[in-house]
Amino acid sequence: MFDVSFSELLIIGIVALLVIGPEKLPKVARTVGAFTGRMQRYVSQMKEEVNRDLRFEELQKLQQEIQTQANQLKNVAQTQVNDLIQTVETNFSESNLAQESLEAFELTPVAESSRKLSQFKKRPSKPVDTPLFADLPAVPTVKKSPAAKVRTSKTIVKEAAKKSAAKKTVSKKPTTQVQ
Repeated sequence: MFDVSFSELLIIGIVALLVIGPEKLPKVARTVGAFTGRMQRYVSQMKEEVNRDLRFEELQKLQQEIQTQANQLKNVAQTQVNDLIQTVETNFSESNLAQESLEAFELTPVAESSRKLSQFKKRPSKPVDTPLFADLPAVPTVKKSPAAKVRTSKTIVKEAAKKSAAKKTVSKKPTTQVQ
C-alpha cells in the first residue's frame, strides 16, 4: 500500500530528532508504534470480519441447497410411497374381487360319459405294495474276491492305536531311599 524505503525512514527519523528533540523522541516513537499497532489490529479485525461474513454467506447458500435437495428427496419418496400404497390397494381390491368370484363359482359334476378312462384301462394295473421299478430287469452283481478287502478309515485308526500302545510300554524302576 504505502511504499517507504529505508532511506526515507532515515530522513524522517533525522527530521523528527531535530524537530522534537532527543528528550521527547522516545515517547513520540512509543506512541507512534502503539498507534500503528492499533491500526494493524483494526485492519486485521476488519479482514477477519469480512472473511467471516463471506463464509457465513457461503454456508447459508450451502444450507439452502441442501434443504432444497432434502425437500426434493422427500417429495420423490412421498410420491413413491403413495404409488406403492395405490398399487397395494388395487391389488387388494382385485384379490377381493377374485375371492368373491371364487365364492360365487359353483362346481358342476362332470358326466361319467365325458370322462375318458379308456386310456387308463389299457395299462395293466400294479398292486399298491409292489415297488415302483419291480418290472425292470435286475442288474447283474459282480462277485468280489476275498482278497479285495476294503480298509476303512476306522480300521486304519484302530491299527495305528494298537501299534502306538505296544510301543508305549512304561517300565517302573524301584526307587531307593537315600539315608
